[in-house]
Amino acid sequence: MSFPHPQRTHGIDFYQQVDYAVPRMRRPHPLLPNRTMTAPPDYSPMFELLAALNDEETRRLSPTAALSADGRRRRTEERIGYRQHFAQDADRILHSRAYTRYIDKTQVFCLISNDHITHRVLHVQLVSRIARTIGRFLRLNEDLIEAIALGHDIGHPPFGHAGEHVLSALCRTHDLPPFQHNIQSVRALERLERKGRGWNLTLQTLDGILCHDGEVHAARLAPEPLGDFAGFDAKLAAKSADPAINLLPMTLEACVVRLADTVAYIGRDIEDAIILGLIRRDDIPAGPRQLLGETNGSIVYSLVTDLIGHSRVTPPGRPLTAGTDFIGFSQSVADALAELKRFNYDKIYLSQQTQQHIPMIERCYRDLFSFYLHHLENGTADRLHVDLMGDLEDSYTRHQSSAARVRDFIAGMTDDYFLAQAAAIGCPVPPRL
Repeated sequence: MSFPHPQRTHGIDFYQQVDYAVPRMRRPHPLLPNRTMTAPPDYSPMFELLAALNDEETRRLSPTAALSADGRRRRTEERIGYRQHFAQDADRILHSRAYTRYIDKTQVFCLISNDHITHRVLHVQLVSRIARTIGRFLRLNEDLIEAIALGHDIGHPPFGHAGEHVLSALCRTHDLPPFQHNIQSVRALERLERKGRGWNLTLQTLDGILCHDGEVHAARLAPEPLGDFAGFDAKLAAKSADPAINLLPMTLEACVVRLADTVAYIGRDIEDAIILGLIRRDDIPAGPRQLLGETNGSIVYSLVTDLIGHSRVTPPGRPLTAGTDFIGFSQSVADALAELKRFNYDKIYLSQQTQQHIPMIERCYRDLFSFYLHHLENGTADRLHVDLMGDLEDSYTRHQSSAARVRDFIAGMTDDYFLAQAAAIGCPVPPRL
């Protein structure tokens, strides 16, 4: 006689590393009288609460909001949890290894010995907080917003957009699609995490991560319906083949995150640039300064207030008219934001001081890529002190080219680990300032 595992029997969804202790009844083991076995507790009250939470959402949220009960996963899960789908997605992303590595990834300024300069981990938290504030006032699903926000930059390689550009060029050289961090974010969460099993996130969360693009200026966004994972896969393939395609998210929540991404970085990057002496506060263009303010706090407040006031989201209990809801700024604020973006690019992102170490970083990328590729193609990767994605399931290693494995390995590195690996193969690395 076999006795099924109690967690599998009752399908309780536990976190990856944390086992939340729940009191359990002890009873004699039927085969070993001197031992006791754990009886699974009665979780029916938890599922009753879940049903109540889902019902409360239908009353509290806009009829165009994404409901947690409608979350769709690619694979049916063996363990059915009592938490709502999008909250579960946020937890899974937060507990992922890729999220942990956010802490040492460049946002804009790299190699700076100043703890007050923004890193990627702070940026995604700011996006999450700002987007949730917007979502709360518009009666949208804050759990979905949080999940998308926390995962949207998971795929960023070392040294931010500069690293992304050189890695994209290397991918093209080696017959891979151009590297795009939003696609890599989906890839990491679906195919690389948990030794290749991925996190089985919902369609709504993955679509929001894929469709975020804070670099593309948009005054207004409206969702584009997406039926299933087949449609999502086609959408991802189209973007992979043509990075210029402007994808539209399937939910209003994802539209909020996409615009909140810009709100989170635009003023924060200005503050960092002032700290580093790249610009002065009175360098901010007069138009945006007058309309939005000249500090990060005032810029965020102005943009969020305008976005809430000028978006159109059907209120709870009102009849829904298909295709009428959108998230967007007023035209005057959208124009001021566009001008502020141009200022940031000219005076901050493309400035000589910001770009001074990029040539050395690009060389490190090329040298590391060639070094790892050589060892994989010659069967000598086992001599390295790193694991080039070899610990993933066979379904990954059998179907990925050597160049794809190198791409995935480098993309997952932190800045410091990247520099350490480059130095280990004799590549000159830039100094920390």
